[in-house]
Amino acid sequence: MSTVIQGARPYGEGDPVDVLIEDGVITAIGTVEVPEDAEVIDAGGQVLLPGFVDLHTHLREPGREDTETIATGSAAAALGGYTAVFAMANTDPVADNAVVVDHVWRRGQEAGLVDVHPVGAVTVGLKGEKLAELGTMANSQARVTVFSDDGLCVADPLLMRRALEYSTALDVVIAQHAEEPRLTVGAQAHEGERAARLGYTGWPAAAEESIVARDCLLALHANARLHVCHVSTSGTADVLRWAKDRGTKVSAEVTPHHLLLTDERLATYDPVNKVNPPLRTESDAEKLRAALADGTIDCVATDHAPHAVQDKDTEWTAARPGMLGLQTALSIVTETMVRTGLLDWRGVARVMSERPAEIGNLAGQGRPIAVGEPANLTLVDPDAEWTVRGVELASIAANTPYEGMRLPGVVTATLLRGRTTARDGKIC
Repeated sequence: MSTVIQGARPYGEGDPVDVLIEDGVITAIGTVEVPEDAEVIDAGGQVLLPGFVDLHTHLREPGREDTETIATGSAAAALGGYTAVFAMANTDPVADNAVVVDHVWRRGQEAGLVDVHPVGAVTVGLKGEKLAELGTMANSQARVTVFSDDGLCVADPLLMRRALEYSTALDVVIAQHAEEPRLTVGAQAHEGERAARLGYTGWPAAAEESIVARDCLLALHANARLHVCHVSTSGTADVLRWAKDRGTKVSAEVTPHHLLLTDERLATYDPVNKVNPPLRTESDAEKLRAALADGTIDCVATDHAPHAVQDKDTEWTAARPGMLGLQTALSIVTETMVRTGLLDWRGVARVMSERPAEIGNLAGQGRPIAVGEPANLTLVDPDAEWTVRGVELASIAANTPYEGMRLPGVVTATLLRGRTTARDGKIC
């Protein structure tokens, strides 16, 4: 099977070139002769990037297939330019054993649109009381490389220390949802003037920053790899910078919505804006963008969180936190990072493909666009714009905070090991 991408600009640099793909591998870059019966994709000078990797996706299967399935989430991912996603463990039943993670892995293989890598729970049932079967999951068919209780914090410092120590022998990473639960009881919004004016219980920045500081110290002493989920405050960026300067093996992600949106949106009381951690201030968003640009924050992760209408379209305090993100991530990064000059397209490849693949230990993803490399690729029209409509997205749910927004950057094709999975807004 052969594919030729004609007239693409790898990383948005230089003159357009042709890319020949044979049997899932890039075999030539330049001016190439089109093989007979090859699929031809006319790029027209568009930007060619390594396929995106999402370290933080909620696919809801098993347990909440009314909101998302591995198949529909995979479709959303492919349409968003992703070739690999990590499916979080807070399913029903919880992915805290080999049976569940292998089930998720197999369902991803059956869907065949992206590589679905299950994330294993750190603790049994996400209860924060007893370590889950980390070794069994790491050695299962799914080969779990990332463990997280996301949605809940591993708040017990002794349990977190044990998880980090155990992870070193397995060569896996522990991903922490940083939230000191004693500081967020009843919290509904970022603690500050706006929450007070709206009557919401405040969610202090220190609830996140204190756990990140604690865990960085634990990881340093254990010589373990720590990953911080959905960084939301400028103070957390400061802690990460301090920890990295000390040699801590810590990485971190930021969501697209924390790069763009702020707590100003809460004035409407629309629960589509409710997310965990909450939307912060414009000052926080500005510093997060700078931290992503300079590498203090390693990558972008969507925290794609679909919800049923009855769980989201209700009064604020009862609404579930979370937003869709897979199909809009590239556009938000384009808006906040590329158009502002904070990142070029090679930088986008770093934060959306290369670094997340490295953190998740995926050998075949996030690779350079070069001869001999796997053809996991994303073609982007940087000049095109589109209007977000939740009902038109591939997810079962429609809880997007970007409803009606006109956003830049359109994914026109996604290739998984040379096979086109999405093209011109449709699944192939």
